[in-house]
Amino acid sequence: MEIQVSQVNGRVPVAVLKIIGELNAGTSGQLDAEARKVYESGTRNLLLDLSDVPYISSYGIRTLSEIFNLLRAGSPDENDAALDKGLRDGSFKSGHLKLLNPTQQVRRVLNLAGVDMFLQSYDALDAAIASF
Repeated sequence: MEIQVSQVNGRVPVAVLKIIGELNAGTSGQLDAEARKVYESGTRNLLLDLSDVPYISSYGIRTLSEIFNLLRAGSPDENDAALDKGLRDGSFKSGHLKLLNPTQQVRRVLNLAGVDMFLQSYDALDAAIASF
């Protein structure tokens, strides 16, 4: 797997991580490490470009959840009570982690795992950046 990192300045700075290859047990640690490196550099908004990810396993789903929690921990507006309520009533969407162009197969897995309940997906980079 390859990860290309770039910074885009919209209303807020956004790190775009373009993932190329499968996101599975052998590669998910690489994504986690890269996201943590970006976070430690001060960026609090991540857009994961999944357009070149043909497959995501349960390890990949777990890594998305870990990145979501990392970004949420630094955000006072995403407290546990608000998250719990929003997940129950379907109104919560992460303000700090979003997805760009997941393939049909990956979109299906995200849907089955329930990840699409709290992570928004966008088909266009401009729309994704504007959503932060």
